[in-house]
Amino acid sequence: MAEEIVKNVGKWEWSEMWKKEDWWAIWLGFAMLLFGLFIYINNAPADLHQKIAKANGILAAESARAPFKTVAWHKAVDAKKKLKATSSEAGKKIALYTKEPHGWKSNPLDAFMMGKSDAEAIKEKALAKYEAAEAKAAAALEAAKSAEAAAGDFTNETLNTAAVTAIDAWRAAHEKASKAKKKAGAKPYNQIPYLIGLCIFLAIFFGIGMKGMGKPTIKFMVGFGFVFLIAVLSFAAGTNATMKSLGIGYAAWAILFGLIISNTVGTPKWVMPAVQTEYYIKTGLVILGAEILFGKILSIGVPGIFVAWVVTPIVLISTYIFGQKIVKMPSKTLNITISADMSVCGVSAAIATAAACRAKKEELTLAVGLSLVFTSIMMILMPAFIKAVGMPHVLGGAWMGGTIDATGAVAAAGAFLSDKALYVAATVKMIQNVLIGVIAFAVAVYWCAKVDCVPGEKVSKMEIWYRFPKFVIGFMAASILFSLIDQSMGKDVSYALMDHGAIRGMSKIFRGWFFCLAFVSIGLATNFRELKHHFAGGKPLILYVCGQTFNLILTLLMAYIMFYLVFPEITARI
Repeated sequence: MAEEIVKNVGKWEWSEMWKKEDWWAIWLGFAMLLFGLFIYINNAPADLHQKIAKANGILAAESARAPFKTVAWHKAVDAKKKLKATSSEAGKKIALYTKEPHGWKSNPLDAFMMGKSDAEAIKEKALAKYEAAEAKAAAALEAAKSAEAAAGDFTNETLNTAAVTAIDAWRAAHEKASKAKKKAGAKPYNQIPYLIGLCIFLAIFFGIGMKGMGKPTIKFMVGFGFVFLIAVLSFAAGTNATMKSLGIGYAAWAILFGLIISNTVGTPKWVMPAVQTEYYIKTGLVILGAEILFGKILSIGVPGIFVAWVVTPIVLISTYIFGQKIVKMPSKTLNITISADMSVCGVSAAIATAAACRAKKEELTLAVGLSLVFTSIMMILMPAFIKAVGMPHVLGGAWMGGTIDATGAVAAAGAFLSDKALYVAATVKMIQNVLIGVIAFAVAVYWCAKVDCVPGEKVSKMEIWYRFPKFVIGFMAASILFSLIDQSMGKDVSYALMDHGAIRGMSKIFRGWFFCLAFVSIGLATNFRELKHHFAGGKPLILYVCGQTFNLILTLLMAYIMFYLVFPEITARI
């Protein structure tokens, strides 16, 4: 390996920018992001700025009038939340063609289609619940208005407390009614034609890059249909009500289905040109960068940064040293990949780190598999533990955000507790995601300087550049670009056009599909015989469990110190 690096030093050429996979991941990812910006900025909700100004005027007046959030204050917030570019005709059309299979309980076909009679039956059943929930919400609203009016000039603390309690009861009833309304709007659907359209689009989308890289494009597009089919089935399995409650999402199913095929009948040869794990996930990671907005990172501030940026490097380095000195991991690349996977943010960090240290594909598969198993366990057990011991939700959210690997699992775990826990957990995880590029660069430098270096040779900048995963540049560039746009728009406009537009309506949707295609490819390209020797003595499992245990303890300690001892005023504002 060392000789290979030295041999390639100085050979980088500009032509690599349209011939190499990492660069095509950047070009395709940015094409998707810029298209999303164009669509949603040009399909803003009608009278967006006027409606925002009106709502903000009410919020300012109510904040000055009362020492608590009044009924009018909450209604103004609700009015702003309804302003979403994804609700435009263009947004609805995009959602129609890109939506993952529907949720289902007992009949798998419900994931793809539902007839008129079945939809009517569901609607009729849900309508009764909605009407009851709406009646309770209306009664709660009247009670809240009465309690607020009784508070008069808001000088009586007892009356103020009674008003706040009544308003909180109304908000809870309103939330239940909103959820019931969605179920009461059941309509017949047939998603199969739209999934076929999405398959054709993605085959062409990724086929462009394959053509640019000089790979067999037609063979890729033929095999892509099979990979996409398994991805669709993985999403369908993950949307099952029971699987959702257990925290087993599409990622685990995608790898499992792929492994079953590759280790039984074998992955067909005509499918292999479309088994492009890194191509899919690198493009997805570039898109992920758009979701990491600096404004949201700063909303929690210094305590969240300490939890994510101080603990993570300590855990990563400690776990790697532990793996080398104590566990005696035979493969340094497997050691660092598992350490990054467990300490940073799961699969995304594993992919970037594996690319930086040139880990074998079976080592990446093993690291990802461990991550998915423990993510499913932690996203169920951690909220239950936090609730059982009565841990404050800000502390619990920060703890989960810094330790549960996958962003989606973090959000789900936070939602089990409260909106506050969800907000803190998701923001801490977002701050942690920023480290993907930093860790990849650090690993590239370390591997060049210490692991794969030639005795007596100095590390040149070109060696590091050659080793560094270029798609990380796209990840960081997307984050910077979208953060600047987010800041220039302002919080409310960005919520409508970016958060509920280019991000939720484009980047998050396609990132999910790209990641699923990558997980399917991991399974289809992996044979258990290739993994067997890595499990010798259970060392990878020991490394992950010990590292994650250290991560859990240190993150909880740091979160408590930062949020409750050093910066309690920030915690009070959350």
